Amino acid sequence: MRRLGESMENMEQLQMVVNEVQSARQQLANLRAQVLELETTVESVKSQPKDMALHQQMGGVMVEVADREALVTELEETLASLREHLSRFTEREAELMSTYEQLKNMLAGSENA
Repeated sequence: MRRLGESMENMEQLQMVVNEVQSARQQLANLRAQVLELETTVESVKSQPKDMALHQQMGGVMVEVADREALVTELEETLASLREHLSRFTEREAELMSTYEQLKNMLAGSENA
């Protein structure tokens, strides 16, 4: 009877890990999309001719950018932060997948016992 209780507990843990993996993958997809969008924005700002006005959305208002260098710096800092966050999430997903594999193997072993 003890094995059945352990098996049920492992199955519950496995389901929790599966849910966490799914959540982490969704967050990774969102972060990747944000990184891609910001990379495109940085490149667009850098390639915008100096003699053309550049505007930035601030809340519900579009304002002309006076200091392009400061804007590029701010965008690049935000991009670096997002990339770091993406890296941490990628590591977390790998840890969760490792835990998932361990639990799956434990369950397979208890079913064969």
